[in-house]
Amino acid sequence: MMGDVAEFYVDNNVRNHYFVSISGYHIDEAGANPISQAALTLSNGLTYVELFNARGLDADKFLRNFSWFFSNGMDPEYAVIGRVSRRIWAIAMRDLYGVGDRGQKLKYHIQGSGRSLHSQEFTWNDYRTTLQALYALADNANSLHTNSRDEAFGTPTEDTVRDAVAIQLILSKEYGWLQNENPLQGSYIAEWLTDNVEEQVLRIFEEMHARGGVLGSLEVNYQRNRIQDESMVYEQRKHSGELPIVGVNTYVDEGSAVMSADDFDVDVTRSDEAERRMVIDRNKAFKEAHATEAEVGLARLKQVAREGGNLFEVMMGIVEHCTVGQVTQALFETGGKFRRNM
Repeated sequence: MMGDVAEFYVDNNVRNHYFVSISGYHIDEAGANPISQAALTLSNGLTYVELFNARGLDADKFLRNFSWFFSNGMDPEYAVIGRVSRRIWAIAMRDLYGVGDRGQKLKYHIQGSGRSLHSQEFTWNDYRTTLQALYALADNANSLHTNSRDEAFGTPTEDTVRDAVAIQLILSKEYGWLQNENPLQGSYIAEWLTDNVEEQVLRIFEEMHARGGVLGSLEVNYQRNRIQDESMVYEQRKHSGELPIVGVNTYVDEGSAVMSADDFDVDVTRSDEAERRMVIDRNKAFKEAHATEAEVGLARLKQVAREGGNLFEVMMGIVEHCTVGQVTQALFETGGKFRRNM
């Protein structure tokens, strides 16, 4: 499917839109440490390059449409995750694939760590988000999402979102230290972290290579097992207090350890029954109004799926008449459903 998308973009000369966000954020949120996040994400990107090259696509044409997405937590390794990823990617693209200057550049987005947000003393989450944003801006991230303090409970409110946006605005517009490209570059700790994290990322590459690369590693659950093991270590250290989290397992105020939004005077965004019904009714009306065109389009999609044609090209022609659910069901019927091997 991703090959179909890349091929469509190259064939139609779509230049200024990113068709993929190669994401490590969900890997980090699932429990991986920052080094594994970087390694598994970069390896996925390298696998895309291999797969697209195998289709005969020109890397200099599709790499401009790559974007990347990392999480920033509180560990020191997050301070160099961008520069390490950029260095590995640039060297690989230049030396292994002969890619030009544009394709060697790694454009990445940072979001503060969701799992670093806690319901206990939840207003303190703003301080964690500020420091995570400082990591990102100092490391020259291309874009940034600062989390709202109440995301420990659910979808944030407009007020807390405005406060979260203010964090990055104040840092980028007012904080003089960041007027320099990276105030820490050249320091001992920044250089040591960069070299050390890069070395550990490349070690993970070697482990995956021994298992047949990304796809072979997936077959033996290498990535899944690694994330689960690191998640277990994190949870054990958090619950034992070895990893101090202020207001959660150390400097705890009696009465702040309740884990439910109902126990706090906190407003979160929730859809009500009227909104849910509106979406259901709108979807039903859309399907009824486009029933004839959808039937023809979905039949064509199934046929192209069976014949091995470009599915994305077909989707671009039928999306005005078919819902995401209808397209997904059509692909299930022709391609089957994935079942994880536990």
